[in-house]
Amino acid sequence: MAGRISDETIEYVGILAQLELSGTEKGQAKEDMGKLLDYIDKLGELDMEGVEPMSHVFPVKNVFREDQVTNGDTREEILKNAPDQKEGAFKVPKTVE
Repeated sequence: MAGRISDETIEYVGILAQLELSGTEKGQAKEDMGKLLDYIDKLGELDMEGVEPMSHVFPVKNVFREDQVTNGDTREEILKNAPDQKEGAFKVPKTVE
């Protein structure tokens, strides 16, 4: 299957991947890509009749829940810790001029 992959293809993939491949490495890459294409062809021979496509290996379910307020409005209690406050909020020094 390595015949389907030309030297130009290997060169182009090397450029895209920003790799400087030696002649030996180009040969090895060509062989590896051929094996990969052979495997893909082999997978294409499988009978997939009745097999549902899936987006994830494990079953995925919605894990969202409704928000529930558990601590209520404790603004006054929180503002007791503030060194300075104004109109129900923390008052801080100006940081931008």
